Amino acid sequence: MGSERYGFLWVTDILNSGYPDDDRLEMASMVIQLLWKQLRSDDTGNFPPSRIPPLLDFLSLCENLDPSEGSIALRILATSPEYPDFCARILPVLVSILSPTHPLRSRGLALKIFHRFAAGWFSSEMESVLHKDLNQLLQAVGDPFQFSDPPFQDGRRGIKTDFEPMVIVVVLIELVSSELWWNHLRRSNFTSCEAILSTEGGRRTALRCILETAARSRPEFLDTSTKIITTIKRLEELQCLNTAEAVILWAWTAGVVNVVDHDAWGPIERKTLDFYHTYGIKRLTALSRHITDKTLETRHMMFLLMRYQDDPCRMGSVQQLVSFEEARDRLDARYYGELYVVQACQLRRLYHLFGYDPVTWKEAVGVEEVNEGTDTLSVQLVTPIQFTDWVCDYP
Repeated sequence: MGSERYGFLWVTDILNSGYPDDDRLEMASMVIQLLWKQLRSDDTGNFPPSRIPPLLDFLSLCENLDPSEGSIALRILATSPEYPDFCARILPVLVSILSPTHPLRSRGLALKIFHRFAAGWFSSEMESVLHKDLNQLLQAVGDPFQFSDPPFQDGRRGIKTDFEPMVIVVVLIELVSSELWWNHLRRSNFTSCEAILSTEGGRRTALRCILETAARSRPEFLDTSTKIITTIKRLEELQCLNTAEAVILWAWTAGVVNVVDHDAWGPIERKTLDFYHTYGIKRLTALSRHITDKTLETRHMMFLLMRYQDDPCRMGSVQQLVSFEEARDRLDARYYGELYVVQACQLRRLYHLFGYDPVTWKEAVGVEEVNEGTDTLSVQLVTPIQFTDWVCDYP
């Protein structure tokens, strides 16, 4: 580990030396290659923040001289821990490498770095970044599902990028709620996502990524009714209705908003009524199926354990968050039975919101049973009764 630490110092010394640019690039590149081999054999996970500036300085030199030389530095950056303080410095490098025409041809890896440093995009440090630079970054991110990492033109193998593009969409959804980023987002950022979220499988993928984000890296993800409502309204303005509906599904996921918090649930319920009355009652089947969906129950329980600790299904006030590993150790089979009760109560809340009880819901809404993974629905809803301020009375 000591040689790695000094190796990164050597990169800085080389870049700050008086040698010609080409010589500095060649020498620094050799050191970067050696460091990459050492880091791959290191299983301690120790990666101090002092290593980030030399990597960024090296990548900047590569951009000016030979972008293809930056491949290894980019891989090191993609495996580093998240250090939000460096996002302002990472931004110009990402803008360049995210371009599909960039010589490095590593848009997918650049997207992975964009996601890895996600917390930094919401930091106060970003307020000092010029708006045109924020706009350029989101333009460069574009549609996260549109990327390709072919082999380099010199014959070397390309960089394999194993990540789910939907996690990038989750970051973009949270950026929608941010006053700083909102005006820089475009509908084109969600083009592929809109098509994917029109399917049952796509919605589950999105909710899985959101649950993992909220449990492991961004506990602040749309954790208040104000953030949720703001995000839904702005996605409606962008005409990203399927993405907006995914946020509604998130809001109705048991434990996201405290089930007995009337002040928080009132706006969510009213927005839910408004959304489905405006864009079609047929969509309600996706919400009702999601509320009791068991395919995500383990991730759901992890989220609840991290947020509410020893009483995850009672969902009182949010407690001090525990680590993912600690929550995993606390996972107990008895919690699942309680989760099913809470989910049933959420479903009952939905029935009452639209003016029905569990017995009359299917008849009134006209929901046909659907096969797993299909979206063939037939839904017709009569005019619901007046909004009901209701909460399940589970013990």
